[in-house]
Amino acid sequence: MTETIVLPNAADVDLAAKKLAGVAIRTPLVNSPVLDALLGARVFLKCETLQRTGSFKFRGAYNKISSIPPDKRAGGVVAYSSGNHAQGVAHAAQLCNLPAVIVMPSDAPQAKRERTAALGAEVVLYDRDTEDRAAIARGIAATRGAILVPPFDDPMIIAGQGTVGREICEDLEKLALKPDVAVVGVSGGGLIAGIALAMKARVPAMKFYSAEPEGFDDTLRSFKNGKREVNPRMSGTICDALMTSMPGVITWEINRKLVGEGVTANDAEVGRAVAFAFRELKLVVEPGGAIGLAALLAGKLDVRGKIVVAVLSGGNVDAALFQRLIGS
Repeated sequence: MTETIVLPNAADVDLAAKKLAGVAIRTPLVNSPVLDALLGARVFLKCETLQRTGSFKFRGAYNKISSIPPDKRAGGVVAYSSGNHAQGVAHAAQLCNLPAVIVMPSDAPQAKRERTAALGAEVVLYDRDTEDRAAIARGIAATRGAILVPPFDDPMIIAGQGTVGREICEDLEKLALKPDVAVVGVSGGGLIAGIALAMKARVPAMKFYSAEPEGFDDTLRSFKNGKREVNPRMSGTICDALMTSMPGVITWEINRKLVGEGVTANDAEVGRAVAFAFRELKLVVEPGGAIGLAALLAGKLDVRGKIVVAVLSGGNVDAALFQRLIGS
């Protein structure tokens, strides 16, 4: 017997957009003449670095948490995350007056741990190399009668993230433009799945590429092999937000149909992208949030003559690491 998988669709993204209206920030879509000249394309960057809690994760978290029925709220919510989903869930729970427990790796950036706690969440640390974060979170949820809020593999989370793509299409339409290519950073695949659902519904011919750190390319290998692949390790890249072990069940079903292609970038390329965003765009982007831009700057895709979108998915970076990257 196989469990039926419930997949979200573009209509679910539209419903999420209504729920997020007036709550989530409608982040800007920026164009840089310098970047256009470098790539020979018209490149637009979706600045989710400016979203509440500094990443796109707030969108899915709020869409999920605000939908919890009143009779199921007493136990609060539990989530597991390296930092961005943690902050998104903590803030969404705060807005909905719910207690939150967040299971975070002990090596997560200190800034992310501190901000999560500052938003009122209880932080439980684990060892990313030896412990199962999902199992820890499920145990806490069972003990407390709490609702588990997954980082990506959930229809409402995916629909909430999809509002990023909906906004991109709307903003490009105002410029009388249609996107040809979108490059989106991937961990578990929730962001690119939601964006692909929203944008494919409006521009069916456009192409999507996942972007992952070199050595943590489980989604790209899954595309090539036709089944979900696992990363051999769970640490060892500056892209701390992009180290999920394998694609989600739901996200894989969406991404294998709507995406199907991907690229990688190494830490040096990501570092140069972080520095480029700071120097040329005056934006603070964390390494995982800059992965799509890194792939473009490194020439991993030929986008000449095309209208290209890359998502700057987060800006929560430790000051010491950021200083090192922009000074290199």
